[in-house]
Amino acid sequence: MAETVKNATTHNNKGDLFSSFDVEDFDVPGGRDEVWRFISLRRLRGLHNGQFAPQAPVQIAVDGPSEVSVEQAPLTDERVTAAGAPVDRVAAQAWTSSDHATLISVPANVELAEPITVTITGAGVDATTFGTVVVETGANSAATVVVRYTGSGTHADNVNWVIGEGSRVDAVVDADWALDTVHVGQQSIVVKRDATLRHHVATFGGEVVRITPRLAFAAPGGDAELTGVYFADAGQYIENRLLVDHAVPNCRSNVLYKGALQGDKGSKLPEARTCWVGDVLIRAEAKGTDTYETNRNLVLTDGARADAIPNLEIETGEIAGAGHAATVGRFDDDQLFYLRSRGIREEDATRLIIRGFFNEVLNQIPVESVREELISRVAGELERNEN
Repeated sequence: MAETVKNATTHNNKGDLFSSFDVEDFDVPGGRDEVWRFISLRRLRGLHNGQFAPQAPVQIAVDGPSEVSVEQAPLTDERVTAAGAPVDRVAAQAWTSSDHATLISVPANVELAEPITVTITGAGVDATTFGTVVVETGANSAATVVVRYTGSGTHADNVNWVIGEGSRVDAVVDADWALDTVHVGQQSIVVKRDATLRHHVATFGGEVVRITPRLAFAAPGGDAELTGVYFADAGQYIENRLLVDHAVPNCRSNVLYKGALQGDKGSKLPEARTCWVGDVLIRAEAKGTDTYETNRNLVLTDGARADAIPNLEIETGEIAGAGHAATVGRFDDDQLFYLRSRGIREEDATRLIIRGFFNEVLNQIPVESVREELISRVAGELERNEN
């Protein structure tokens, strides 16, 4: 019998990572492994090595227009596996530990008037939950989907997206966890011919939250924008790790993530920390690609650290454009001086600058109620910093 191929298998690029639906095909990760080197594995509560608290049923509630189909599908269903398999042990653990997938289907040629809302609720600090959610859209459809995490606990999941030919999807992922929550989630995304995706991630809650979107273009004409906002306080670790895989010609992608951090030097909690890793792969076949990725971070106080790592891997020179930028720093003192010189108090001027910093991303969120709530959360974070 041939030996099982493990995840240490070499690969040509970051788009060809070892993947499997079976957790036993993955070795237990260590702190020196590239994809885990920023996060403290000790804080994952056993999600990475199988030593997690007793498992509880996950609560997934779906609310949407009548045209939408929601079913509990077996994990072997071709519609469930269409976006691909997990690429790390925690995501594979979530898949292996799920009884079924929650499959949400939007019919072809239907434009939904109201958003689909998916609410995933933790089972409490003494329980572990796992989930598998798949959203598929039929050809030439249009939908807005809001995935909201709430409550507390230890949670790992796969939330996968199959964006049908010519369809348009606005996806909002809101990690509104209680501050005692650990969440590790993979999102596998397939964008088909002439489809458009706007994928937004907001992370304000949780003790440790790691979300890894992996997007692949399956046919020419795809257009994807991935945006995100995050705000970390003392004791919080937030990681966003992305891959955009241009494997076919004439597709466009744009990535824009913005984050802020504030620590507390007198706190016994770990320092506020964020990590953003953005990988864009342009394969040899992907002529005509147009892509750019940006990450901006504001460090508001001492006792906070942000890592920003953009990566471009280009295998052909016949592209429309490709670039990246990343910054970590304090907010612009010149802007603060300008506002104060016009009679605005320093506290108010600081709030205006930081809100303006986030608004470039928040204004792209299509659901007004969600957008206003996130703006309110930014304001709440700033008030906490002033106090």
